[in-house]
Amino acid sequence: MSTALRRYPVLIALCVAALFMIVPFLIVTLNAFKSPAEYSQNGPLSLPDGFYVDGLKDFWERVDYSQKLFNSVLISGFVAILAVALSVLNAYAIGIGRVKGRTWVLAFFVLANLLPQEALVYPVYYLSKEAGLYDTRLSVIIVFTVIQAAFGTYLLSSVLGEFPREIIEAARIDGANKWQILWRIVVPVSRPTLGVLAVFFFIWTWNEFLLPLVMLISNDNQTVSVALGVLQGQRLMDATMTNAAALLGVLPAIVFFLLFQRTLTRGIAVGAVK
Repeated sequence: MSTALRRYPVLIALCVAALFMIVPFLIVTLNAFKSPAEYSQNGPLSLPDGFYVDGLKDFWERVDYSQKLFNSVLISGFVAILAVALSVLNAYAIGIGRVKGRTWVLAFFVLANLLPQEALVYPVYYLSKEAGLYDTRLSVIIVFTVIQAAFGTYLLSSVLGEFPREIIEAARIDGANKWQILWRIVVPVSRPTLGVLAVFFFIWTWNEFLLPLVMLISNDNQTVSVALGVLQGQRLMDATMTNAAALLGVLPAIVFFLLFQRTLTRGIAVGAVK
């Protein structure tokens, strides 16, 4: 009984946190399907009388949402894949290869994660201009791959640092070289952790606003988050269209999270067992 009582505060905290996340999403969803007149008359907490989709259609056409969605998926997907690959290579050298100055290298990656993006705006803008990559999706992919890989390297280095040395030595005795050890032993064993990193990298990149706002000025290259921010500043949307925009902005990330929920659960469970 005492164990159950000790668990109650944790369960209550989880329920409260879930409510804080679910209730705003439900309110946004309800208001996205209301007409402006219905919203003004009944308020934001009332149930919609019908299924009003003109707000969704107007927002979709105004921002060319299909193009913005393609850009966001393309950028976030490439960043997730490339950042995980770069993190694996870095962490393999640091965690298993035991490079000299390992502690200082990890400290550098930690500091890179602590830098605010505001401090990166001008250097990234200037370098992309000099390289001819300004206002291209490739520039954003490169920047966020490096940013996300800094965190991934720090995390994977600690994980691979505890990798059983006996397995590595047995593979070397069998004639495996460094690349074979990496791709045939280390990567398969670390696959759950890599899956978790890929999901997080995708969602984090999807939600980024400042750097894409600075780096992508063309309408054809902008992401969903930039389109939402720009339209909010124009003051051209009514309340229902604002909620429709918020719903379309967050819904793809939620769908992606639900699709890969098993990957997250498996990765966390493996980490707990270890």
